[in-house]
Amino acid sequence: MHDTAIQNGTRFFDTYVSRMGSVTVLDIGAQNVNGSLKDLCPNNAKYVGLDFIAGKDVDIVLEDPYSLPVEQELADVVVSSSCFEHSEMFWLLYLEIMRVLKPSGLFYLNVPSNGPYHRFPVDCWRFYPDSGAALVRWGRRNGVHGALLESYICNQYMESWNDVVCVFVKDETQANRYPARILDTFTKFANGTVRMPDGQMQARNPRTRSQDQSYRGWMLHKRLEQLRLHLTPK
Repeated sequence: MHDTAIQNGTRFFDTYVSRMGSVTVLDIGAQNVNGSLKDLCPNNAKYVGLDFIAGKDVDIVLEDPYSLPVEQELADVVVSSSCFEHSEMFWLLYLEIMRVLKPSGLFYLNVPSNGPYHRFPVDCWRFYPDSGAALVRWGRRNGVHGALLESYICNQYMESWNDVVCVFVKDETQANRYPARILDTFTKFANGTVRMPDGQMQARNPRTRSQDQSYRGWMLHKRLEQLRLHLTPK
């Protein structure tokens, strides 16, 4: 896990899971590669790690990445960090996650919006601001009436990753059980959306340019300014 994925996971657990009492947390894509979400789980959580290969922090090895060997409505929370970009058909996995969640259950998704090409064993996707809402609509076409509680693209931190974070509740009628939001206190993000108590989605810090584009534009401006100063007669 890279630094921003660890930081985002910590914010999710602190904002949501630490307030929930005793819970079962399933981690999809749990193998510990430079850290895992297991390291971040609060004491009130029973952690179960799932992955399609054996490894550290993996409790269940999946024979089929789109079929979770877990009974229906078992989990209070499902988390998945830096995994969906490697899932060739992540929309199928999303439906399986909804199946194993309790009606009041939460799904936390952290996935790159940009970052280096990295195969585990494939690297297929990057996600953008509307990804969370699109997954909700896909779920509803398949009988899952969930809701997106919040989403955002976090800023880079000492690295080239911008992560998309989405927090879903399986049953929209349970949304008001979770009044706190990561974006109530976290400010280093772009293109955030937050579900309000009346069910409306509020946009926060909208941006059309990515952080990399803004940085490249700033660098080009500085270079042109340096060239202008060099060419100006003294």
